[in-house]
Amino acid sequence: MIKKLGIILVVWFASLTFAQDENMLLRVRLINVAPNDDSSQILDTGTSVAVDDAVVPEIDLTYMFNQNWGLEVIAATSPHDLSTENGALAGADAGEVWVLPPTLTLQYHFGFNQPIDFYAGLGLNYTLFYNYDLSADLEGLGVTDIDFDGSLGLAGNLGVDFKINEKWIFNIDVKYIDIATEAELETGNTVLDKLDVDINPLVASIGVGFRF
Repeated sequence: MIKKLGIILVVWFASLTFAQDENMLLRVRLINVAPNDDSSQILDTGTSVAVDDAVVPEIDLTYMFNQNWGLEVIAATSPHDLSTENGALAGADAGEVWVLPPTLTLQYHFGFNQPIDFYAGLGLNYTLFYNYDLSADLEGLGVTDIDFDGSLGLAGNLGVDFKINEKWIFNIDVKYIDIATEAELETGNTVLDKLDVDINPLVASIGVGFRF
């Protein structure tokens, strides 16, 4: 599914590139994914799950329909350490999971051809969780795996491009992404517990872009 989605996006943006020149903007950024996490408690222990920050590279592509409206797609994946807090199981290592959150935002640009271009956007995100690495702490409690549901939610962003020259820009961007999942704690073929986990990260980024 991920592979098919990637192929569709590549073909679509490639067709747009050949259709019109100078309306594409490719950026490479460094992002900090800072979850605003919250979860239901594990069993009746009073313990909840915490999701750690991650700093990773990101690549994004924006197609401008005209001088004001553009559509941005971002591609990045980040590993997040999981831990526990409060209650009887506080302080336990809960493993690590990778997050893949492809996000599309429709943006309004206030000055695309100006030296400084402020923009705001609203869109959709679908997040996949993969490569979960079980911790020794949970394994010692009899947990054999954790299964995470995918998440569909809204995404909003604010950003600014500073024109370096006719082709290159410097970018600062902040996104808030609605991400929530149901995590199933499994022991063998039995579901031990189900947790509702809200991640809802604030994603701050800085980088450079090339217009073509």
